[in-house]
Amino acid sequence: MQYRELGRTGWKVSTVSFGSWAIGGSWGNVDDKDSLAALHRSIDLGVNFIDTADVYGDGRSERLVAQLRKERSENIIVATKAGRRLDPHLAAGYNRANLTAFVERSLVNLNTESIDLLQLHCPPTEVYYMPETFGVLDDLVQAGKLRYYGVSVEKVEEALKAIEYPNVQTVQIIFNMFRQRPADLLFAEALRHKVGILARVPLASGLLTGKLNPRSSFEADDHRTFNRHGEAFDRGETFAGVDYETGLKAVEQVRAFVPTGWSMAQFALRWILMFEAVTCTIPGAKNPAQADDNSRSADMPALDTGTMDKINSIYKTNIRELVHHNW
Repeated sequence: MQYRELGRTGWKVSTVSFGSWAIGGSWGNVDDKDSLAALHRSIDLGVNFIDTADVYGDGRSERLVAQLRKERSENIIVATKAGRRLDPHLAAGYNRANLTAFVERSLVNLNTESIDLLQLHCPPTEVYYMPETFGVLDDLVQAGKLRYYGVSVEKVEEALKAIEYPNVQTVQIIFNMFRQRPADLLFAEALRHKVGILARVPLASGLLTGKLNPRSSFEADDHRTFNRHGEAFDRGETFAGVDYETGLKAVEQVRAFVPTGWSMAQFALRWILMFEAVTCTIPGAKNPAQADDNSRSADMPALDTGTMDKINSIYKTNIRELVHHNW
């Protein structure tokens, strides 16, 4: 495993960490025993950072992470998120009373006295122009409820605004072979501000594993069934906002450049780590085999310039026009 510094926190986190959306819900059937086994396998391989959220399975994911921590002696850094419990999900809801209540609930779920890293969970764009919200987070840090805070965003513009606040330590944003816009400007600004970047949806909801095909089916409670057009939340969260059939065709072009002995998922994750500004990527895993495959990508050799150029060409030719201007 490799490690990089996370913003100005002083922490060094595993470049391939663990995203726990899938073990909470909205990804079809998942078994808690398999989920815990996946978490344990990740820690065995050197993962020391886990990303979760209060809405992943209505606290299910947070509680599984708490159980993992109880069963391990390693120092495991846990990031969670707050805000998406709001219904309706409006900017006005990001106030002191609600944020404090969300934090207190996550403290219980995580069985801890202080949250390592709290992230605003893809709030409406207006929230980034509400300094009072970030003042509440500062107060929660002062009170010892949080160690640090950051944001999870949908759009590059939101990230650029967020890092103007002096105590924002991290930005979580979708970044993968099919969503490359963050590399245009955000990454340089993140380095300048010494802000950590958490690359989420790194495998484009499974597209970049190379295991999906036109006949693949998804369960009714899987967001790849119910959110393809943004019916439940932002469309960009599902297949990175790429039309499924178009994505499959682009995957076949990518497949030609996967080195012998690598899985496509490992290739996709290693591609992300070629960017200096990325602190870590947070793929999900429902079982130990997936966790093993993901974690081992951290130690794969660097990709050469020619390969990077070919992937960029596939993006420009097939994907860029569909997604680049949206997020």
